[in-house]
Amino acid sequence: MDLQPRGHEKAVRLMAKGVDIPNPLSLDIGDDVDIDRISGDRVVIHAGCRIRGARTVISAGCVLGAEGPVTLEDCWLGPRVELKGGYFKRSVFLEKANMGLGAQVREACLLEEEANGAHCVGLKQTILLPFVTLGSLINLCDCLMAGGTSRKDHSEVGSSYIHFNYTPDGDKTTPSLFGDVPRGVMLDRPPIFLGGQGGAVGPVRVEYGTVIAAGSVLRHDVTDENQLVFASPPQSFAHERKPHTYRNLARVVRNNVVYLANLVALEQWYRAVRRPFFAQQELGDLVYQGVLETLAAAREERTKRLIALAAKVPHTHETGAGLHACVGDLCALYEIAEDLPDGRRFLDMMRPEEAAARGNYLETVQGMEPATRNAGVEWLAQVVETLCARADEVLASTDLLD
Repeated sequence: MDLQPRGHEKAVRLMAKGVDIPNPLSLDIGDDVDIDRISGDRVVIHAGCRIRGARTVISAGCVLGAEGPVTLEDCWLGPRVELKGGYFKRSVFLEKANMGLGAQVREACLLEEEANGAHCVGLKQTILLPFVTLGSLINLCDCLMAGGTSRKDHSEVGSSYIHFNYTPDGDKTTPSLFGDVPRGVMLDRPPIFLGGQGGAVGPVRVEYGTVIAAGSVLRHDVTDENQLVFASPPQSFAHERKPHTYRNLARVVRNNVVYLANLVALEQWYRAVRRPFFAQQELGDLVYQGVLETLAAAREERTKRLIALAAKVPHTHETGAGLHACVGDLCALYEIAEDLPDGRRFLDMMRPEEAAARGNYLETVQGMEPATRNAGVEWLAQVVETLCARADEVLASTDLLD
């Protein structure tokens, strides 16, 4: 009778590579795990961890399970990532990202450099740009959040915050933008603060420098920078409810269109700017491929939810039939985004290949000259504006344009 745990032979081989596994008999390593995708450089895997999935990548300096067991399934981990305890599936964590005990990070999440969360944080279909910090007991699904300039000046979500991403009718056309991609990737914008014991009803857009007071539930867009927002509870009322009705269908569609355009802009940034920096890291090319897969999954989720919404509204909205008729063409804009601004002026100024050979990604972006940074913002903003303009052309016959 074989009493050795599953994957014990792989654990032994990992230790031979240099991985620190204090209690190898407690590990569960799946048969599909490729140990060539796990670095032997300063990696620590504590007792009780489960590692699964042929896609899984664990880069140098990663630490798993310091506070409790970790289950890792088809995730891509960049250098020095710390996942202290919880469940992590089909998501990407870039250099020095970390999550506390009790985390549940599900499909299509991307945590960029030094993004982090405390204990008991739930994420799905969520993108955090560098330095974004989440408190404890948070549910933040279907979001993109940016803002801040460093680990000491960062966007933050207070403890017990919820992004309400599921409607009573079962819709999830609710992605929210806290900041944006064109300015957020430049790491020079004021941080956003979402106060604890509060929430946001997606889809919303929130500008940089905004502070949402603790206890507030945000139900509208904040389109001006540097706002202090206190959202008081609505007055009590009761009246007949009509399923599948939207008080502002145009706003819901518009915010989804803008969100999708930002996802495309982020992919353009990775392909044109970030790829050489991954090439400088051990296993970096694999992590880069994981980012592209994750962004593709994020786009697929958003278009799927739009199509589902369009199937419901013809029966309850006069404009719904038009949306239902054109939603396929609308979603196709983001599947293969062609003929977009190529950012040549910015790329000629930045020279990503040379920059990657000189230093790491964060230092490069933080050290860019203002003119270079402005050219980058202009390029990515043009990507977003181009896609939004094409969406307007598709939606022109629906009476959904603001």
